[in-house]
Amino acid sequence: MPDVIVQAKGLKKEFGGVIAVNNVSFDVLRQEIYAVIGPNGAGKTTLFNLLSGVYVPESGSLEFEGKTLGKAMPHQRAALGMSRTFQNLQLFTNMTVLENVMVGRHTKSRAGLIEAALRLPTAGREEKQIRARALQSLELVGLAQRADRMVGYLSFGQQRLVEIARAVATEPKLLLLDEPGAGLMRKEIEALDELVRKLRADGMTVILVEHNMELVMGIADRLMVLDYGMKIAEGTPLQVQQDARVIAAYLGAETFTAMPASEG
Repeated sequence: MPDVIVQAKGLKKEFGGVIAVNNVSFDVLRQEIYAVIGPNGAGKTTLFNLLSGVYVPESGSLEFEGKTLGKAMPHQRAALGMSRTFQNLQLFTNMTVLENVMVGRHTKSRAGLIEAALRLPTAGREEKQIRARALQSLELVGLAQRADRMVGYLSFGQQRLVEIARAVATEPKLLLLDEPGAGLMRKEIEALDELVRKLRADGMTVILVEHNMELVMGIADRLMVLDYGMKIAEGTPLQVQQDARVIAAYLGAETFTAMPASEG
């Protein structure tokens, strides 16, 4: 039987009478790369915000590793093993690359405010562990040599990798990537492709929202297509490319059939 890590049933979210996500159901398997695509305004980011706890659905349910998430807040979901990046970079430009990644790892901190303020040995040991894990994450994305640079001096593509490193530093079971390829050059896209594959090989499950069709079709095991908040198709890249509803929704036959397909 498939090992399901995420199960969504009938998710619905509306804003002022406008339904952004309408009765969406899907399963994601452990160690799967699952992509969510669709035209602008299709509800992709809203769905991501439902997954990460930024929004609470009007109806429907969401389970993670068999546990119903209900109204669990983002930090509570992070404690369960979920981590995400954002379409718009959420970095601290007045901090170094390493410090930005350490912020993510601090969500796993066990030392309390008093221990840290008094610089007790337990807090000191944990701080060293956090630093070491942050450096490992930067090594993974190829930025360890820039650890001490101010993050604002990095290129846009490198800053995206810093955000991914910060999410990875929490050692999540599920990584949510919101438009990770946006604004990246071709070589950076290729490096991102390799990185996501490595994360999956290391045991991580990845769900990504992405507009870059070449990246999605080459890397995803399965895709879900949204249009006007509704799920119109789901399957392997090849199956989705051949779905008339998807072609009609926004891609166009000539554009869509030109994209490389992968079975994962």
